[in-house]
Parts: sequence; C-alpha cells; structure tokens
Amino acid sequence: MLKGRNILIGVTGGIAAYKITFLVRLLVKKGANVKVLMTPSAKDFVTPISLSTLSKNSVLSDFSSSDGTWNNHVDLGLWADAFVIAPATANSIAKMANGISDNLLLATYLSARCTVYFAPAMDLDMYKHSTTKKNIDKLISFGNKIIKPNYGELASGLEGEGRMAEPEEIISFIEKDVSKNLPLIGKKAIVTAGPTQEAIDPVRFIGNHSSGKMGFAVAEELAKQGANVVLICGPNSLSVKNNSIKRIDVTTAEQMHKAALREFKNANIAVLAAAVADYKPAKAQKNKIKKSEINQNIDLIPTQDIASDLGKLKKKNQFTVGFALETENEEKNAKIKLRKKNFDFIVLNSLNDKGAGFAHDTNKIKIITKNNKTINFELKQKKDVAKDIVAQIIKSLK
Repeated sequence: MLKGRNILIGVTGGIAAYKITFLVRLLVKKGANVKVLMTPSAKDFVTPISLSTLSKNSVLSDFSSSDGTWNNHVDLGLWADAFVIAPATANSIAKMANGISDNLLLATYLSARCTVYFAPAMDLDMYKHSTTKKNIDKLISFGNKIIKPNYGELASGLEGEGRMAEPEEIISFIEKDVSKNLPLIGKKAIVTAGPTQEAIDPVRFIGNHSSGKMGFAVAEELAKQGANVVLICGPNSLSVKNNSIKRIDVTTAEQMHKAALREFKNANIAVLAAAVADYKPAKAQKNKIKKSEINQNIDLIPTQDIASDLGKLKKKNQFTVGFALETENEEKNAKIKLRKKNFDFIVLNSLNDKGAGFAHDTNKIKIITKNNKTINFELKQKKDVAKDIVAQIIKSLK
C-alpha cells in the first residue's frame, strides 16, 4: 500500500523521537521513499545521521545546508504524498495550529498539499490542558489527521495518556486511511507494455525500439491508486517497483494476445501501451540464416490484433485505453484507431515532438476521448505522464 509513495517525516523535540528510527526502517521496508525533517530541538533526542542512514536521504533541519544548498520547503511539500509529524509536541502543535513557521519543518507543513498526520507526544497534564485540546481540534478542523495509540478512529477526544503511537500503529493507521481514499480500490487493471519480438530465425527477429517505460509507469500509477494490476510486458530491461503488481513476461504478439485475453475476462480497466509488431514471418527458420542467404525474401503475415479483439469482447463495465504513436496526420489517424478498436480514449504521441516516443524518459501526449474531446499536455517525465493518463481514467469512471 505504501510501496513507491513519498513519505515525509517531521520529527519535533520530544523524548519519543528515538522511536522514529523504527518508523523510518519500517517505511523503507515497505518500499516507501522517505525523507526526514527535524526541528533543531529534535536533535537532542535522536541523531540526524541515524535517520539519514536508514532513510538513504539527507536529514534536513535548516533552510540552508552547511554547503550553502537551499532547502526549499515548497518543493518538499510538493514532493510528499503524505506528511507524518511524529512525535508532535505541544509546542509544535500550537505553532501548527496558529500558522507559526519559525523552522523548516513548520514552513513545510504550511506548504504541504498532501494529507498531514500527526502523532501527539507529551505528558498527561500537557495533553489534557484546554489550550492543547483547542490546538488539536484546530488541526483536525484543518483536515489534518491525528494518530493515537488506539488508532482505529479519527477523533479529537483526549483518550489515552498523551504518549506517541507506536511506529507499527502509525503505519497501520496510514495504510488504512490511504486505502479507503484510493479511487481504484477493488478494480482490476491490465497493462501491456514494451515491444514484441517476432522470430525470423533463432538469432534475428522483427521488433521495434519500444523500451516499455511508458507502460511500466502507467502500471505503477494504477497500483498507486489502488488497482490490482497485471502487467503483460514484452522483452525489456525494466523492473517493477511495486511488488503488488503481477508481472507476465512474453516475447511474441501471440503470447501477449493470449495473456491479454485471459486477464481481460475479469478486468475493469485495460491500458494497451505495448508496441506490438503488426507483422511476423510466415515461418521462422529453425536454423540461423547464413549471410549468403540474407537477401532472400521473407514472407510476412499479420499478427493478432490485441486491441481490436479486446474491443470486440468489451463489456459495459470495462474501460479500455489505447496508444497511437504517429509520424503524420497524427490526430486523424488516432481518431480512426480510437473508433476501430472501441477505446474509451486514446493517448496520442508523435515522433515529430522532441523528447517523445521510444527510449526517452519523457513524453508529450494528447488524450482524445470517444466523444471527440482533445486534451493537450506539455512534455513531461513519463511517470508524470502516467499520472495524467490515470487521472483521466479515474475522472472518466466517475
């Protein structure tokens, strides 16, 4: 559930700060990307080097580092998918509730656009004080979420003794909260990615330059939004980051066709990002063709059309997305493909756009919907393009 998510941890100056080493270790073990911010007083209770070693990122506590690097609180707030402030002392809670930003952690809190979780930690009298109660209520009214030792309820009451929730409780709370807000929970999605290779002989094949990067990024983003993802991929050198994704490796168009039809039967979403070879040799040679025979003709036959076959099988509760890589008459050709393959929308990219298409880490796309609406996007990293594509799927499913 937290695999691949960016988790920002804010550590304030309470004795429970030593437990954050365990929290960071558990989050990293779950595959989260972790960065840690500390207030200056937090360093009295836990060393930055311990948290840096565990998180594999520098621990930040000031607006500028010793080498003069500026630590931008806005960028940190935008980076985070979730911000966990633990321990949250009475002093920091008061500042958060009243908009005081006299350190990097608090400035980042005010800039964060993600969900903010806070785990109070203080003695019982401080926790019960009416001022603390008002400040906690304020934070909750702002949309922040309190994590108590008995983490089952989001509440502003004063149950418990003011102690910080254990690291396991913090993670369990966040996982439950994240899962109930993910838009694709309970949905199965299949994604095809990469090229196919159609054998000419044992050492040669017909293929293309597809790296699979776009399809892999879409699969990761679908999983991040709660979908149960099956990734059917042709030959590539990529690895799946989210271990909840079921990966099926294939080589040929026929193998991809069989896997796609099998998995599509009970799928809700299909994103067909693979660059499937349109033709294959009518007969693959059993032995390597000698150099002297290279100039012979190779008879080609069409491969099975995965998108077309899925389009014919598609039911009302199934949503399909296609891809079109074009070099001329881009929109016209993409719209023809959209209709013929029965897609709900198609993602168009052009080899004429610098930084788009095969092999790049970037892509520039247009999304064309079945009601003829075109949505244009700027050149972006493929992981960000995947977010745009999945966001459009989610929007369309509502």
